Amino acid sequence: MDNVLPRASVRTQVLVPLRFHDGYTTTARVISFNGLVDSREHLAFGLGDWAHRPAGPVDVPLVRPHSECLTGDVFGSQRCDCGPQLREAVERIATAGGLLLYLRQEGRGIGLYPKLEAYALQDTGLDTYEANVALGHDEDERDYTVAAQMLQALDARRVALLSNNPDKAEQLRQLGVAVTECVPTGVHMSPANANYLAAKARRAAHSLQVRFGGARVVD
Repeated sequence: MDNVLPRASVRTQVLVPLRFHDGYTTTARVISFNGLVDSREHLAFGLGDWAHRPAGPVDVPLVRPHSECLTGDVFGSQRCDCGPQLREAVERIATAGGLLLYLRQEGRGIGLYPKLEAYALQDTGLDTYEANVALGHDEDERDYTVAAQMLQALDARRVALLSNNPDKAEQLRQLGVAVTECVPTGVHMSPANANYLAAKARRAAHSLQVRFGGARVVD
């Protein structure tokens, strides 16, 4: 890992009590960084044992790289499953001990305004990946180099990855992070996001079991 990545370092650590809309509470150690390659303000949330470092964090933390979704994470949009995944991840990581990496990669890396433009195209019949391409972007422009840098700075060199997305595991492994296992998240389906989830399963091999057009899609 040291031979692959530019070094990042911890900038600030502060304990923050968290409370979610359903009343769930926990405490996180919120960590900022210097030296991230894209110079964005990504954050790590140490949860469970990791909230109380240096009191002996778990050897293989449960880690979720979670890409920012303003509409889903903050406003509860039903067009995606980001908000429920974030809520689920915080509780599961707090129980197991580990890190939530909150990455500023809105809209699969294309940005907030383009994401809303992609939504408008989806309303005409395109799926989420086709809409990104129609706007001149790649299907998914997210890069997990900063996630690997953050893990390096926190000396988390072996992780259990909380994700349904095989691309996250592949990129982290290529960047020198030892992914010991991939732990799937739940499937958070609503009438508004069924097509979105089906596209993730069909187009990007996400580990999901959803029904779309009467057929079960399993990847």
